[in-house]
Amino acid sequence: MAPIRMAVTDLLVNALPGATLFDLGGLQMELEDMLGVAVDLLTPGNLPSRFRERVLAEAAPV
Repeated sequence: MAPIRMAVTDLLVNALPGATLFDLGGLQMELEDMLGVAVDLLTPGNLPSRFRERVLAEAAPV
């Protein structure tokens, strides 16, 4: 039996000042419900430094 692959959508977010991990977790859950796929949220500060600049240069606003 082949392993089941789950679609994951990676989203880069600029959290508002004062946003908590609970806020981001709530956003993640809402997006997963709306999109029907697993969502990984990252902020620019969470990106590994080795590819942060490239990701930020290629990021597109939605």
